[in-house]
Amino acid sequence: MSSYLHKVFLLFFLVLRIGFAQGESNRTIRVLTFNIFHGATMKGDFDLDHIASVINSVKPDLVALQEVDHLTNRSKKYNLMNELAIRTNFSPLFARAMEFDGGEYGEGILSKFTFISSRNVALPYPSDKEPRAAVEVVVRINKSDTIAFVGTHLDHTSEEVRLSQVEEINKAFLPNKYPTILAGDLNAVPGSESINTLEKQWQTFYNPVSYEITFPNQSNPDEALKLDYIMAKPKQRWKELERQVIKDDIASDHYALLSVLELIDP
Repeated sequence: MSSYLHKVFLLFFLVLRIGFAQGESNRTIRVLTFNIFHGATMKGDFDLDHIASVINSVKPDLVALQEVDHLTNRSKKYNLMNELAIRTNFSPLFARAMEFDGGEYGEGILSKFTFISSRNVALPYPSDKEPRAAVEVVVRINKSDTIAFVGTHLDHTSEEVRLSQVEEINKAFLPNKYPTILAGDLNAVPGSESINTLEKQWQTFYNPVSYEITFPNQSNPDEALKLDYIMAKPKQRWKELERQVIKDDIASDHYALLSVLELIDP
């Protein structure tokens, strides 16, 4: 082999080796949470391509979706998770919170990682409120690291109900043996008792002084709110590298929220 070809071969081998090593040890995860308004969009046209384009625009690894319809009449009998999975090239999972309108309604997860396991935890609710759930998947993000990812949607009418749901979330997921990310529409503002309760155990990623709006409240912008969150535990295992709110006023009544997180050694 000539000296030139030998050098080319060595360079090619080193590039492959570096790329492989980075793939093995990559501990950065792009996490998105998005309340999709049962797929209707703000135009009521069920433009799933538009919803998928919001998701694809930030290249997430894990996505928690709320207000997901499954074969309901109002959503044209769409299997929303499968439809979005096709458009995003992700693995989908639907978790039922309740039967609704000829089908089901609940939470969804999209993942670029293979699911190792999953569970659906029913959250407490009074008989006159909507049932709510928290869905968890366990995934391996590289050769060495396994994490849990939880998506949820808390009650929108009562802080008392939200507190009971937060307590159930802590009971169900704080004992996890894997580092865990919690994402979803929590229907609570920063400083509320339910958020404060979560923040005692979970690392939150927002500026408490100048936080991002995720519910623009298009009918009354003066009452726009932050309702959507990404959290993680144990607190010392996670570092946020980037945060972004995707301000698309057509896809949903909520904005999607992205956090780029790094899993770090304790």
